[in-house]
Amino acid sequence: MNDKVTFMAVDLGTSFIKAGVYDTKGNCLASAREKVEDERPKPGVVIQKGEKLFASVVKCMKRTTEAAGKAADCIEAVSFTGQMAGFMGVDREWNDVTTWSCFIDGRFVPYANRQMQQYGRKFLEISGTNSPLMAPKIEWFSAEFPEESKRIEKYLMISGYIIGKLSDMSVEDAVMDHSFLSWTGLGDIASQTWSEELCEIAGTDRKHLPRITASNEICGRLSEGMAKEIGLKSGIPLVSGAGDKVAGCVGAGVLSPGDTIFEAASYGAVSCMVDDYRPNYEANYYDAIPAAIQGYYAHKYIPGSGITLDWFMDTFMDGKDKKLAFEEMEQKTASVSPGCDGLMAIGLLGGNAMPFDGEIRGMWLGHTWNHKKEHFYRALLESFAFDLALTTDSISQMYPEYSNPVIKVIGGGAGSKTWLRILADVTERTFQRLDREDAALWGAVILAGNAVGVFPDMKKTAREHVSVREVVSPDPEHREIYQKRKQIYKEYAAQMHKFCVPRLRSNMREWSRCK
Repeated sequence: MNDKVTFMAVDLGTSFIKAGVYDTKGNCLASAREKVEDERPKPGVVIQKGEKLFASVVKCMKRTTEAAGKAADCIEAVSFTGQMAGFMGVDREWNDVTTWSCFIDGRFVPYANRQMQQYGRKFLEISGTNSPLMAPKIEWFSAEFPEESKRIEKYLMISGYIIGKLSDMSVEDAVMDHSFLSWTGLGDIASQTWSEELCEIAGTDRKHLPRITASNEICGRLSEGMAKEIGLKSGIPLVSGAGDKVAGCVGAGVLSPGDTIFEAASYGAVSCMVDDYRPNYEANYYDAIPAAIQGYYAHKYIPGSGITLDWFMDTFMDGKDKKLAFEEMEQKTASVSPGCDGLMAIGLLGGNAMPFDGEIRGMWLGHTWNHKKEHFYRALLESFAFDLALTTDSISQMYPEYSNPVIKVIGGGAGSKTWLRILADVTERTFQRLDREDAALWGAVILAGNAVGVFPDMKKTAREHVSVREVVSPDPEHREIYQKRKQIYKEYAAQMHKFCVPRLRSNMREWSRCK
């Protein structure tokens, strides 16, 4: 193996674009981060314009190239990861028609509700999802913006858009990695093709959908013009990569059946690798996502869980520096007893994904004059742990042969000892905090390296470059209180839909007119 070979990975996040240059030993030699601009003109409306997104990606890649120095001259491939749920329509010249619309852009919710009521079992059975995004968003845009929708040549995920813009690829050759297939609501995950039946349900002509690729496929090459602007050599292979949840599993070495990981991030998520897909039609707590190498991940994400914690700091910590605010709250929360002295939260401020309920919102209940900020914050942490536990219970029920007592954990939230303690106690699993905070970027690098023949054994490469930093095991003394409160959480979360629907429906027509 040539030690001078390097790779670049680009993470297309909701709030930030991140990029890194890596060597073959897993070391990040240089990195940069660029904020993603968005517009939020009304509640429930989040607009991210494609041209601005692309400009942020180019700027981030350029800054990373400059920071890498000579190592940038040795880049053999660029790979991509990032947000997995949303949609974007472009015209024949790659111009953005729809803007990038992610999960938290809620204008599609009435269409998703109708599609799920009519075809929910089909989505789960064929596409493997409780939470289709592209299917209802296409219907929403076509209904609300009929003239603009006529200009659309291809519907894309964000990585496909970026690959197209960085290369000389024609829009007819646009691509999408198979790890994104489930949440489109249009794919057949068994055959990893576009489903004729689901496309008919959504009123989508398959000619407007991109070609489905493997995660380790070279999809295009860096054009001469973009290479000059970024500071790289032209013709560098652009590898499809995988969505952030799947790339994170690769980077963390979660690559054998039964391996389980929790990502404590803006969109907290649990993934358990499985050989086959077994839908749970009763609980609907998880989806199936095609893995990068083989098999699937039984997967659940909690929309905006980390964003909710940021919101708490912004709203209730008196304008303190966010890092200091988190440190202060971490210290105070550790002294609050399990169960928060009777306080409970429903932390789903951005709706629920699995089971799908775009209209559910948040609530605290059971608070008294004795409760302080730290009680309310811990209640949010516990709420996400309850949601996670309901999912792991469901996966264990459907896959009893994968009763793994260990869950690996990555993400910014993994640095909180209190959060890890709550997770372990509520789920009754041992949590292993890994030493890679860049698992998704490193996973994308492994896929890039495999695409050009540098990493022939991806499992071996992944496992050689990640280790356990900290272990937290469940405390049996907390079992009884958390088991009871997990059931209470389940019942209250289900009831929140009835509380929120009238208020949200009164605003929905106004939301849908925003663009």
